[in-house]
Amino acid sequence: MNTTTQRAIVLVLVAALMAVTRLHLPTSITHFGPVPDASWAAFFIGGFYLRQWSRWAFPAMMALAVLVDYIVISGHGINFWTHYCVSPAYWFLVPAYFALWAGGSLVRRFRTASHGRTLAMLVGSLVVSVALCHLLSQGSFYWMSASAVPDPTFAGWWKNYTDWFVPYLRVSAIYVGLAVIAHVGVEQIVRLAKPHGRTTR
Repeated sequence: MNTTTQRAIVLVLVAALMAVTRLHLPTSITHFGPVPDASWAAFFIGGFYLRQWSRWAFPAMMALAVLVDYIVISGHGINFWTHYCVSPAYWFLVPAYFALWAGGSLVRRFRTASHGRTLAMLVGSLVVSVALCHLLSQGSFYWMSASAVPDPTFAGWWKNYTDWFVPYLRVSAIYVGLAVIAHVGVEQIVRLAKPHGRTTR
């Protein structure tokens, strides 16, 4: 993904994936039941493919996430700014999502010719990124959203963190795994489409 066109295609695909799944479309539209939100994976994948565009691509993705939230909340006839999710903790999503973006960027920066090492790096980076994102997003909401958690305690926070960590990691890993499969598939197609270095006579 070194050309502007390739990066633009990835940006559109990742943004569309996040927007569609974050909208929480009803089953009558999707026909597949509730589709898990791919936002966390989208930022990780974006960090990998769009590392050189981070200065503006990350803010653009962040703005899209907020816009989708606004559409969803307003669509239910609720004032966006008074919704319980939009507390001061809501803005911790910026560093939380950047942790995911940075995780993907690190994999891109330090990947090697060894597919095994790169895969191990990807797995480790994804786990750490999701853990940090969850810490920032869940932790800020737990401690700063008095309407949702009127009597916060450390034990209550830890239970909430551990209860939700594996589900968030599982969903992110599924989407990232699908992206890896697509990446390998495209690489194979491109390799097969290239003319052989030696022609027969």
